[in-house]
Amino acid sequence: MRRVALTGGIATGKSHVRRRFESLGVSTLDADTLARDAVAPGTPGLDAVVRRFGAGIIDPAGSLDRGKLGALVFADTEARASLEDIIHPVVRRATDEWFRSLDPKTHPFAIADIPLLYEVGRDKDFDAVIVTACEPATQVRRIVERDGLSEAAARQRLAAQLPIEEKVRRADFVIRTDGTFEETEARVRDTFSRLLALQG
Repeated sequence: MRRVALTGGIATGKSHVRRRFESLGVSTLDADTLARDAVAPGTPGLDAVVRRFGAGIIDPAGSLDRGKLGALVFADTEARASLEDIIHPVVRRATDEWFRSLDPKTHPFAIADIPLLYEVGRDKDFDAVIVTACEPATQVRRIVERDGLSEAAARQRLAAQLPIEEKVRRADFVIRTDGTFEETEARVRDTFSRLLALQG
């Protein structure tokens, strides 16, 4: 079974593309869900985050206040690295376990959606990498509309990631999401067919 990673910049349509692959019968994994689980209430991950960032990043319900934490780590490279050191090993182990759990006879390939794949050097862990991409101006607009952030805050989040052009350059497959949903769907289907052809 081929281990395939799906990545791209923030707001480039990774989740939409992952769901389209699922609709074609591909097993997929969302690493963001694993990252949230890693710092859920009662986990060693959340304890480690509190030790590093203080109790002020916990909301009244005892969960991580992602807004407060995001404001901290996107403004401070060292803080962001500290958070990644806590979360990424947990996500990596869970991802590896998920791939091992799949039967290669019924799964010629499976896809893990990993937003910071290149940033954390995980691209070598996979047989192929798909990058979703759109123009940076489109990313900014989508972040503002989706997350209610200011344009400056949206650009700050973009700056925290590897430029999308570099991700495109390093990808095995690129799915552009600038156009219509129908155009994106066609690109997903084409990539799906090409990945299946690699099994031969």
